[in-house]
Amino acid sequence: MSNEFEPTTGVEPERLDSAPLAYENAAFLDSPDGRSLRILAEYNKPMARFRRERIQDTVVFFGSARFRALDVANNELELLANTYAAQRAPEEEQPAKEEELESGEATELKRNRAEAEVEMAHYYEDARKLARMLTEWTMTLPGRRHRFVVTSGGGPGIMEAANRGAWEAGGKTIGLNIKLPFEQYPNPYITPALNFNFHYFFMRKYWFAYLAKALVVFPGGFGTLDEMFELLTLDQTHKLAKKITIVVYGSSYWKHVVNMDMLVEKGAISPGDLDLFQFADTPEEACRILKEGVTKYQLDGVAPAPGEIGQVPEGPAPSAEELLGPGIARTR
Repeated sequence: MSNEFEPTTGVEPERLDSAPLAYENAAFLDSPDGRSLRILAEYNKPMARFRRERIQDTVVFFGSARFRALDVANNELELLANTYAAQRAPEEEQPAKEEELESGEATELKRNRAEAEVEMAHYYEDARKLARMLTEWTMTLPGRRHRFVVTSGGGPGIMEAANRGAWEAGGKTIGLNIKLPFEQYPNPYITPALNFNFHYFFMRKYWFAYLAKALVVFPGGFGTLDEMFELLTLDQTHKLAKKITIVVYGSSYWKHVVNMDMLVEKGAISPGDLDLFQFADTPEEACRILKEGVTKYQLDGVAPAPGEIGQVPEGPAPSAEELLGPGIARTR
């Protein structure tokens, strides 16, 4: 018997293509087996970008995404179909126009929307002004990295107002957007290099909390409530290795939405938990609270690290390769 292998078909197999590299294999990366890599990417990529753009810490603005300012001059808003959505809500859900109110044709829903329109325009402009005032102040702080950078969820409404105010002041501003099933876009006022899009809500929340030294909560819905109470809980349970200043903006709105005194009365929270945040009703008042908070807990008595004295350099920070040289040159 021969020891040589004899193919039964007499046909040679076709030449195989090279297998894709694991980190270039889209099918693998998008699979359940690649989930841990996707999560890690949403940690490593923002971290690298923040270092590159010399971001030290942030002030986060939360608030409603369902309204957007069409123009400051006409002070007109329109309701969106869903949070972050680019599509308008149905016409019957839009705020009543002036002619509808005068003719009596407006439904109760439309009349209520029209009243809310004015209120939300007020909050939009307040968020815009506060972000501008805060950024003008932070840009005067010495150091080699940007301090207390205005950060939002990257969408429309209050988030747009915050990024817009910081942009108008000439400062950097961050947008942490989220990929959703319906169409949505980042607002145009985000610094392009600091425009992020996340798949995982929990990784987006991580970056809201990780760099934040202060938080401003404007009127909003489920998303705003979720984000506010998560950070309040982290602060309450001392899970944050820092003191964070929390401003709840619009006391008349929030005291109707959440009865904090009832939570104390029923023993759900401690009386001292009410000291975790402060109410503010004007941009000037909110800016004062923020400046006092971050100055007391982040600036006073904190000596600058070596090399941190001076102004922020114009260009991006060098990468690890640029710092360490050919010892970690990329492979081929």
